[in-house]
Amino acid sequence: MRVKNIKIGIKSTEDSLNEFKDYWKKIEKGEEVERKEALYFESLNALRSVLTTKRIELLKAIAKHKPKSIYELSKIVNRDLKNVNEDVKLLSELGLLELKKSKTDKERTKPVIEYDRIMIEIDLDEKIA
Repeated sequence: MRVKNIKIGIKSTEDSLNEFKDYWKKIEKGEEVERKEALYFESLNALRSVLTTKRIELLKAIAKHKPKSIYELSKIVNRDLKNVNEDVKLLSELGLLELKKSKTDKERTKPVIEYDRIMIEIDLDEKIA
């Protein structure tokens, strides 16, 4: 297994837009821009509202049990399928898991994690809203 390095941090919308402008200027000048995989949240509370205990539990269950479908995952964690489906979709949009479609007797969506650890880095110099 590999470690997934995604920087997760706190950054205001204004700071994010300024960073984007800086990248855009470099691109316009023909400079090379290093691609970084990162998730930023407006505040620590926003981060906590997305990376909830239940969603982290889903990530751990996927890594440990390797379910063949979201339905199977909902049974493993003993949660409602609709809620698990919504959480898995969000985690996929954030890049924390992949959804692979397969077709056996019926079409299934398999949640997949190809790493065993997510590292959260908090810059102590950045302002926390």
